[in-house]
Amino acid sequence: MEGSVLAEPIMDRLRKQFPAYHDTAYLFVLAALHFTIERVGEARHISGRELAEGCRDLALERYGLMARHVLEFWGIRGTRDFGEIVFALVECGVLVKQDGDSLTEFDGIFCFADAFESNYPWRPCRGFLTAS
Repeated sequence: MEGSVLAEPIMDRLRKQFPAYHDTAYLFVLAALHFTIERVGEARHISGRELAEGCRDLALERYGLMARHVLEFWGIRGTRDFGEIVFALVECGVLVKQDGDSLTEFDGIFCFADAFESNYPWRPCRGFLTAS
């Protein structure tokens, strides 16, 4: 999904009907869906929890310490926003949902402050300062 784009009529519809999110937020969630499917190793239905965690992991991988700020710039401030984007994409015919799928699946999966700051997976720096 790298470098993917949505057809302009679809993006226009998303902009008009769901103006809370930046265009890139939709593309990011689609990329995170692809990332999550690759990680589970099979093409199957992905739950709200799985997708939200995939969004978190992809954001950390791509943007590191800036992940939360990037997502917030796009209008994504909590895990429910991932769901809002998914259901907007469903409404525009880009994604399909199953009967049991619900926006509430995305509620409170993780705290952005914890996921992107407190629990940031720090990697030790090597070679800068060494003890004698």
